[in-house]
Amino acid sequence: MKLTFLGAAREVTGSCTLVETGGHRFLVDCGMEQGRDVYENAGLPCAPGEIEALLLTHAHIDHSGRIPYLYKNGFRGPVYTTDATADLCEIMLEDSAHIQEQEAEWKNRKAQRSGRDPVEPDYTVQDAVSVMTQFRPCRYEEKIEIFPGVTVVFTDVGHLLGSASITLRVTENGETQTIVFSGDIGNRNQPLIRDPHDLIRADYVVMESTYGDR
Repeated sequence: MKLTFLGAAREVTGSCTLVETGGHRFLVDCGMEQGRDVYENAGLPCAPGEIEALLLTHAHIDHSGRIPYLYKNGFRGPVYTTDATADLCEIMLEDSAHIQEQEAEWKNRKAQRSGRDPVEPDYTVQDAVSVMTQFRPCRYEEKIEIFPGVTVVFTDVGHLLGSASITLRVTENGETQTIVFSGDIGNRNQPLIRDPHDLIRADYVVMESTYGDR
């Protein structure tokens, strides 16, 4: 098994991890980098169409915002996430695309006056609408086999509606390992949101650097 960190390494936005195991390739999150670009996020080491699936911790744009970009460039695999995250992404990704289309239109008006080449948005509203057909809503604590020998469980971590840590169990060459991707972890005693559910066992933990000192 191999993990490649493509985003949110040395900074906290644009979360995206490539997992390769058993001849399969899939992503955990595919977020948009936000704020000042201190460290440029790495690009995919393969064509988006070669990504077979995506696991999404929650709907915030720094975790989900480039999913329509994957679709635009050939990704057609399932997107596994919780029911509430799928519902929120339907709103948020379309809104993100609308903002990008508006910004591209504004930049192109300026480019036309100055003789510069036009720009395109990373993705369009139609891309955001189309990729939603690939979402596969899951229940908390439901064990889902995404490939032979690869199972995933979403656990409520109280960050926002639908947010989850992802527990990945991978059996390869007769050995089983458990990897937890923390996602964003919420606070306790918040209105509307349940307290984070504590996980007690993993062989490896991939934790958001926002929470690395807690």
